[in-house]
Amino acid sequence: MTPEPANPELPYRIAVLCYIYDAEGRLLMLHRAKPPNRDLYSPVGGKLETTEGESPWACARREIEEETGLILDPDDIRLCGMVSETAYEAAGHWLIFLFEVTRPIAPGELSFTEFDEGTLEWIATDAVLDLPIPETDRRVIWPLVQKHRGGFFGVHIDCRTDPFTWSLAQDGLEQA
Repeated sequence: MTPEPANPELPYRIAVLCYIYDAEGRLLMLHRAKPPNRDLYSPVGGKLETTEGESPWACARREIEEETGLILDPDDIRLCGMVSETAYEAAGHWLIFLFEVTRPIAPGELSFTEFDEGTLEWIATDAVLDLPIPETDRRVIWPLVQKHRGGFFGVHIDCRTDPFTWSLAQDGLEQA
């Protein structure tokens, strides 16, 4: 089945998702209180300030600070993936840069765990799929993040069909 052409009138948004782990390997997740993905869990993240020409790296550090209070050095984050989504929830197209924090974060380093966006929770990585998370995260993004820890991947998700389709654009694991 060939998907319909992408709707050129849908907005294109650019965002970051940030994967933050503690020394026990648990992932910091936000139980979202606002759209998009209200009532679902997602990593810390948000939209780039495109009118200011913000870089994905600056956005990741800004979003981490805004949503956790952590002030990270540039060397504390690394780009680990890119996701493009066509017609997510029929509301927009997304380009999402995925970052992982390169050092374990102690839960006590967080300045807060509740704020207007929702509640932060440390989740065992093997329990992430038990949470209510977006279906694109469940079927595509989270498995790829786990598989490529320390490496890099690129994926395109086409949400114009039900079920959505996806294709791996780059499958790069760092060589030992």
